[in-house]
Amino acid sequence: MKIIITGGAGFVGSNLAIFLKRKYSDYEIISIDNLKRRGSELNLQRLREYGIQFFHADVRCKEDLMEFGKFDIMIDSAAEPSVLAGINSSLESVINSNLMGTINCLEWAKRYKAGIIFLSTSRVYPIQAIENLNYIETETRFELSSFQTVAGVSRLGISESFPLKGYRSIYGTTKLASEIFIEEYKSLYGIKTIINRCGVITGPWQMGKIDQGFVVFWLARHLWKQKLAYIGYGGLGKQTRDILHILDLFELIDFQIHNIDSLNGELFNVGGGVEISISLCELTNLCREITGNTIEIEKILKHRPADVKYYITDNSFVHAKTGWKPSISVKQILHEIFDWLVSNENKLKPYLG
Repeated sequence: MKIIITGGAGFVGSNLAIFLKRKYSDYEIISIDNLKRRGSELNLQRLREYGIQFFHADVRCKEDLMEFGKFDIMIDSAAEPSVLAGINSSLESVINSNLMGTINCLEWAKRYKAGIIFLSTSRVYPIQAIENLNYIETETRFELSSFQTVAGVSRLGISESFPLKGYRSIYGTTKLASEIFIEEYKSLYGIKTIINRCGVITGPWQMGKIDQGFVVFWLARHLWKQKLAYIGYGGLGKQTRDILHILDLFELIDFQIHNIDSLNGELFNVGGGVEISISLCELTNLCREITGNTIEIEKILKHRPADVKYYITDNSFVHAKTGWKPSISVKQILHEIFDWLVSNENKLKPYLG
């Protein structure tokens, strides 16, 4: 099998490539990336060590993609991943990367009748609809109330039937638009497709920032005794997310690659779920426990643009269709990230410090 991975030097793409090559040594894995994100160049040596072909190419440039010839499956993980993209940075950049890049990939897949597994985002769900849900505020986090008037939400989290009407950020809009194009290409040209609306993905080798990769960012700041801030929602750090280890995501992607015929056209919410979730203040406590360091946490009352107080994935549908469920706990995720940070401190501090 020949598998193309776009965004293949990024955190998600490079790890998926390596996990695939470890498991299927006879597969041809091709990783392409424009190396725009700082730190992605650190993954090139890791890819070479596993015999994964890397090409410097950009999904925004159609000509870059057409030189690789026939392939079987594309995992499209190329994206400008920040929810603030287009708000505090170039609008054209996020549209070209996240939407036009997807269309170029679809054209590429169409030429060879290849399947495509698209990594979308939970950010396709509207901000105000999430904010207006009924919540319980505990000592350390926000939780959903058992009483809700909106479809697609329960104590398990947010499911695929949650309404899509409303604004969602430029980033979320580009990913939702990509999903719509994927459906068109599937119907018009017979491409086999799977869409995964992922929550927070994390683990070692993520170059975390406050707006994307916050788990690594938070732990690194504690390790190196640097400042942090609780932003919005009273400055209490009760914003809550589920988190998903990259290896758990790989287990699902692996199943989807080898069952794309039976899963063709499916769309899944994919995340850690209620059991693998954490708030910022809970994350702070665990970071203090793991690193032994207590650092200053500033309280900023003003919300960030496009923020939400809560997002947890209801994995019921993906579990019913595939049998998949995540298994790596919050504590295990943090300990793995900590060990990686300590083992590679000199290499990583210029990017994470």
